[in-house]
Amino acid sequence: MIVGVHPIAGFDKLLHYKVPARLEDAVAVGSLVRIPIGRRFTLGIVGVVGAPSDFPIDRLKNLTDLVYDFPALPADLLELAKWMAVYYAAPLDGIIETMLPGAVRRAAGLKQEKLIALGTALDDEALAKLEKRAPQQAKLYRFITQQFKPVAKNLVLKRLGVGAGSANALIKQGALREMSQQVKRVAYADDFSEGELVAALPHLLNAEQQAAFDALKVEIAKDEFGVTLLQGVTGSGKTEVYLRAIHEALADGGGVVFLVPEVALTPQTVARLRSRLESIAPDHACVVWHSHLSEGERVDGWHELATGQARIVVGARSAIFAPVQNLRLIVVDEEHEPAYKQDETPRYHGRDVAVMRAKLNGAHCLLGSATPSLESYANAQAGRYKHLHMKQRIDDRELPFIDVVDMRIEIMRSRGLTTLSQKLVHGMQDRFEKKEQTILFLNRRGYSSSMMCRSCGHVEECPHCSISMTYHRTDESLRCHMCGHERGAPVRCPKCEAPDIRWRGTGTQRVEEAVTRVLPRARIERMDTDTMSKKNRFRQVLSEFRAGKIDVLVGTQMIAKGLDFPNVTLVGLVDADMSMHMPDFRATERTFQLLVQVAGRSGRGDRAGVVIVQTFTPQADAIQFSRHADFDGFAEGELKIRKDFQYPPYRHLIHHSFRGPNPEKLLFFAEQWARLVEKEFPDQLEVRGPAPSPIEKVKDHYRFQVWYFTHGVSRVIGKLNQKRREFAWPDDVIQVMDVDPVNLG
Repeated sequence: MIVGVHPIAGFDKLLHYKVPARLEDAVAVGSLVRIPIGRRFTLGIVGVVGAPSDFPIDRLKNLTDLVYDFPALPADLLELAKWMAVYYAAPLDGIIETMLPGAVRRAAGLKQEKLIALGTALDDEALAKLEKRAPQQAKLYRFITQQFKPVAKNLVLKRLGVGAGSANALIKQGALREMSQQVKRVAYADDFSEGELVAALPHLLNAEQQAAFDALKVEIAKDEFGVTLLQGVTGSGKTEVYLRAIHEALADGGGVVFLVPEVALTPQTVARLRSRLESIAPDHACVVWHSHLSEGERVDGWHELATGQARIVVGARSAIFAPVQNLRLIVVDEEHEPAYKQDETPRYHGRDVAVMRAKLNGAHCLLGSATPSLESYANAQAGRYKHLHMKQRIDDRELPFIDVVDMRIEIMRSRGLTTLSQKLVHGMQDRFEKKEQTILFLNRRGYSSSMMCRSCGHVEECPHCSISMTYHRTDESLRCHMCGHERGAPVRCPKCEAPDIRWRGTGTQRVEEAVTRVLPRARIERMDTDTMSKKNRFRQVLSEFRAGKIDVLVGTQMIAKGLDFPNVTLVGLVDADMSMHMPDFRATERTFQLLVQVAGRSGRGDRAGVVIVQTFTPQADAIQFSRHADFDGFAEGELKIRKDFQYPPYRHLIHHSFRGPNPEKLLFFAEQWARLVEKEFPDQLEVRGPAPSPIEKVKDHYRFQVWYFTHGVSRVIGKLNQKRREFAWPDDVIQVMDVDPVNLG
């Protein structure tokens, strides 16, 4: 028996090995095996069984071992990996590594715990002798005789103050028995989980929810590939429809993948699923899957899915690679979110990979959002996706009232820049007095965006990147959010020595400080990547906010969508213009989505909600359409502009970036490459560039970029990637291709 193996060893090549006779019945496509490469041993995934007819079999080595007695990478995931390698122009070995948790790639086993129980009973005479000869053994023996079931060995020894030698002596005599059992490390099974649980019983569906569920029920029952876009305003009850569809797939014996864009949304989603499944299907374990889990939690969750003990997984974008068996349904919540796009190789998009995995399994893919991406919306309009629409909030609750504050007038009124408008301050004070809660959103961490000298105009910039450094007031430091460089904030201008160096712009720290000044008695918490680095810190904060222990929550993207807090009646967007003026054709779409999503956190309970939007451009389309949550009106105008310029969704984009220490050399090779592509693909690609990247230098490397526009990625990507491999790139020019990018920089 010959197998081709993809080594997990940092190079992309299929190697062939002979299978020892003892393993022939167990080794299959997707098996994780141990193989010799040169003088070392490594792990690899079996990609094919068999070898070409003219293959030199006599010279092949034997694979040495089989790590698990089941496929570590099921056949559908291996097919998905091969598709991703082609479509995203990425090495197959890197994709396989992305699909397998690190501990699995290292062949980690399940955690075992030693238990002890009563063995052969000692009579009174033997026990009396034992007490004289070894009182510690007698103490342990007497304790075990009082137990009704096996107990953890280490725990008992610690509590009794007895050494392991005493236990081992009794085991050797036969007076005690020792056994092992697996210790299951379950994510989110801790002190926070009770606060995260919601009512288990399903509530009555309204007419729109029932119509959406009935349509999904028909699609799931077909047992064939299909995609549905569920477009529903914030608070319309999309999650309840998801839960019903998931139960339908599980009841049919299928498996389910549920994707959420942010780790912060995972606890709430897991709690809803677990509480619902416990009431209707207690045997369905719900596995959590994302990068913030411990290694043990990831290994145990992966093992449960791979062996079929669990059939549903919830997590961020990497959960699309969970080894769910008999996959029948994939749910992608907030499908428009840029967080689904991986920003390092392999640069896949979780939503698009979800659609392809559903296709490979003949499963149904459900995309949900109040503000769908224009790509998904265009697919629905063209009939490629089924389109379901929910336009009313549940229980006939009204959408929050959106009040736009013109910050130009506010500056004139306050005679200078201000962080919080009077209207927002009065709104927060009113909510605090009524014991209601407020969320303030700002998509910039730190205290301010930069430090600038008022005398000479000098701005403190990172020495390694072409961006200003962010001022953090808590430790009086300047940090670069691109490369991590950090230094103390200056008291005087380094250039002219003037004491007039001050911060400018606004960050979450500064907003938090401003709220403290106007609400000194309020309990305020900040949620951004600076404060949420500790494991489970975000769960702790959200749990306290849900329990009413926090009055004002200040945060960035992680609080902008999906969270459901009924006592929040005021949401403030401190700087709504920030995302609108980015050098990106999606800037208007992102701003609209962000405004609607953040606004949707308000008024989800019995009381009406208010949203205060602070902006310097109140007449912008994104702001005006968001006031009425008018997605269809916004999409109509934005799609017309996209069509005129032939931007996505009317053509695909491929971003090719080049970086290196020498800008002249970098530009020369980028220009040579661009000319070659124009010559080789005259009718298939429109080439734009090379041009400097928006942030021209990062970590002492200069950056240039080339853009390719095409009507079909699959028709050109293989040949384009082959030309890229054949091109004579210098060692100090690093180049990366990103298919269907979401950030232009």
